[in-house]
Amino acid sequence: MRKSWLLCVLLGAVAWGQMAPATPATPPAAKAPAAPSDPAAAIPMDAPVITVEGVCPPRLKTVAGAGAAKSATAAKTPAADCKTVITRAEFEKMAKALSPTQPLTAQQKKQLASNLARFIPLESAAKKKGLEKSEQYAETLKYAKMQILSGQMISNIQQEASNVPQEKVEQYYKEHPEAYEQFVVERLYVPRTKQVEPETKDADDKDKDKDKDAKPTEEQIKAKEAEQKAKTEAAEQAMTTLADSLHTRAVAGEDFAKLQKEAFEAAGMKIESPTVVLPKMRRTGLPPAQASVFDMKAGEVSAVISDGGGHYIFKVDSKDVMPLNQAQTEIHNRLQSDQTREAMDKITAPTKTVQNEAYFGAGGPMGSPMGGPRPGAMGGRMAMPQQASPQTPPAAQTPAQPAAAKPN
Repeated sequence: MRKSWLLCVLLGAVAWGQMAPATPATPPAAKAPAAPSDPAAAIPMDAPVITVEGVCPPRLKTVAGAGAAKSATAAKTPAADCKTVITRAEFEKMAKALSPTQPLTAQQKKQLASNLARFIPLESAAKKKGLEKSEQYAETLKYAKMQILSGQMISNIQQEASNVPQEKVEQYYKEHPEAYEQFVVERLYVPRTKQVEPETKDADDKDKDKDKDAKPTEEQIKAKEAEQKAKTEAAEQAMTTLADSLHTRAVAGEDFAKLQKEAFEAAGMKIESPTVVLPKMRRTGLPPAQASVFDMKAGEVSAVISDGGGHYIFKVDSKDVMPLNQAQTEIHNRLQSDQTREAMDKITAPTKTVQNEAYFGAGGPMGSPMGGPRPGAMGGRMAMPQQASPQTPPAAQTPAQPAAAKPN
């Protein structure tokens, strides 16, 4: 099979998979599940898997004997009688080159086959026009080679970085025990302000509505603003006082769920009070202003922690440390990322780029016009499905507080 169409597909695949983030390698300790049987495995390696009729394969050059000149093997064949055949071995060799770290899915194989069927006749037509001899082709090919090789270098770095010794994983786990602490926490949330009920209109108010088109004076506007401010401050102070009262009762051992219900009723909330027991979390599970909760002992109740959203009271029910076998993959991926960054720095740190600002214009570095490789990109590979990696539990969300009703 000729190499020219292989290069064409490789160039097309660059845009397809160049910017795909690297899939974290599975640590040595983890065993991949057995792959299901593949019906395609029964197809012989020399069997055709793609046949493009109407496109002639290249005329091969042969040698008649020692010292003899090379010559074309046969006269031109009519296009109608031509066909270009790709065998299973040829297709899988290409697929492996495009995705060296992970086999293509069935859908990706179909996509690659579709691209080949489109590229082969277009390439043949381009050659007939002599486009491969153009300066545009030569310069595009030059850039594409740099792009592919850069991407393969990044892929190579990532592959080597995936070899994280087990002893390094264990050492990191021992040196960062606080990163793998797990907490079961109860949270009592007190809204920042009470919900104000709309005022009912009496006869006097209805009479006032008759003059609603009259433009209020500046004094009336200031008086209205002062009245509204006083109401808001009074509502906020009431909830602050309530939070202090509930904190005293929480320290005394009262049930958080009961206290939470009272807080919402006192605030005039018309929605169901939130669950007080939060999912098991790590130290990154709460906002920084509330992170002091993780320094408490089991059974302790925090002080009232207030912010723009309201008042919070926490109780630590229990704390333990995630076992190494559960933290294994997370630590492995972290160390792999660190090793990848270090290897990239060794290559890029000693270099310096100077751009002619008179030509390019002042400003930061230019973006690549064709999406060049970057750390984390698997150059020259097709986009792979993302594997789920262990994540730190999401931060506990602050319950949404409905907007206060505006008085009439």
